[in-house]
Amino acid sequence: MLGLALGLLFWAAPAFAQEVLRIPYVADVGTFDPDNGFETGAMSAINNVYEGLVEYHPGSTRIVGRLARSWDISDDGLTYTFHLVEGVKFHDGTPFNAAAVINSFERRRDRGLSLSYSLANVKDMRAPDGSTVVLTLGHPQPSLLDALSSPWGPKIISPVALAEHDNGDFAKTWLNEHAVGTGPFKLAEFKRGQRYVLERNDDYWGDRPFFRQIQISVVPDISQQILQLQAGVIDAVPINYPFAQLTSLPGGLEVTAAPSMIPYDLFVKPNSPLDDAEVRKAVLTAINPALWVKDAFGEFASLSRSVYPNVMLDPMNPIRFPTDFEAAKAAIAKHGAVNLVIGLHSAAPSYSRIADLMIAQLALIGVKATAYVLPSGAAYTLKDDPNPPDLLLTIAGPDAAHPESQAKVFFTKGGPLNFFGRVVPEADAIVDQAGTLTDVKERDALYERAGQMYFDAGVVIPLVDVNDVVVHAKGLKDLGLRPVYPPGNIDFSTVRWGH
Repeated sequence: MLGLALGLLFWAAPAFAQEVLRIPYVADVGTFDPDNGFETGAMSAINNVYEGLVEYHPGSTRIVGRLARSWDISDDGLTYTFHLVEGVKFHDGTPFNAAAVINSFERRRDRGLSLSYSLANVKDMRAPDGSTVVLTLGHPQPSLLDALSSPWGPKIISPVALAEHDNGDFAKTWLNEHAVGTGPFKLAEFKRGQRYVLERNDDYWGDRPFFRQIQISVVPDISQQILQLQAGVIDAVPINYPFAQLTSLPGGLEVTAAPSMIPYDLFVKPNSPLDDAEVRKAVLTAINPALWVKDAFGEFASLSRSVYPNVMLDPMNPIRFPTDFEAAKAAIAKHGAVNLVIGLHSAAPSYSRIADLMIAQLALIGVKATAYVLPSGAAYTLKDDPNPPDLLLTIAGPDAAHPESQAKVFFTKGGPLNFFGRVVPEADAIVDQAGTLTDVKERDALYERAGQMYFDAGVVIPLVDVNDVVVHAKGLKDLGLRPVYPPGNIDFSTVRWGH
């Protein structure tokens, strides 16, 4: 009998393991509130508990319906009418309807939350009936559907939960560690700094997820994650697996790679040695990413073709780096000593790898360069730093797939991530014009022209676009990676074992 019991136990254990997906996070969850935090690592957890009206289809920038089954846009571009999926319930049993959408949208737009900007142009919201939402804009905004599809776009929260937990703070405190959405998973456990558990929502209105439970642990050390993956304690290392090791993975592990909006760019401070056109040309010759992209990322990156991610915009005239090394050496010799300091946005290994390769290249033309990792958050205050680095190496990933979300955030005057506050008024005017167009070809031609102007002015130097690379146990399929999502965000609703 004991043998039979042990046999049954052995047979049952893998079946249980098959139903549980175990994923590590490098950084802890700051907040689970979908309106009030720029979470990156926890994005897939939040977006499997909550849903928006529309989303990007996995593997693409195509916009598809989620809680909206269809939508209409008025000829003047000011009115968007969304027709909602019917029969949906929140995790607390509250029926989903148009009033719930408006309640959530008003919370995001009107309550001073960190992601309110996505609805700033929505001047009026109404629900003519329970399954229709009408949004009226202040001015035409062809990027609106992209803003709604963004991983950080507005999600719909149970109106009952919002009312019950509003302690004068619009339920902000409660929603940091609790959640009531309509998604395929429910937040079942929130132990800050330790672990998070999602349970499958068996009353979900859409396709049933493969996994019954998602167990998320916080493991900041990548080498520790790799050991745990090899030991079978976790099922994937979603980000930061060393690129140099991807060609010789241990048996039982494999890679899923997908195109992504992960462009590594250099932002240039005003009054740096690169203000001199000859010095800038020489530096561009030395740091040309074509010379080092394979060393840094193997087959998992491509040269950036413009100041926009390659997945976002395919330029007619890609940016070109000069290639005459002798001329570069002569320009530096003529100019005299050039010293450059590169600030790295993060301590993630790919930053130092890129910096080391560029520093070696710069030495070949006589430029002395050094690099250091900026303190956490320091990249966002460089405008006020009395002694900033000459160059900031950062991932300039947008929050949506429309080029406006790249240009208006990183390059235009007052852009929230215009790191050094530099301004090219002529380019900004072209960006404003492009933002009004619905014809994609015409629009992209203008964005490309403005982008070339930011590059020519020495504001930004695009380097490489890196793939989203997840290392995982063999047989894990349909990871649902989306180009606009931060890297490593596996879609828990589509992923499955497919041995």
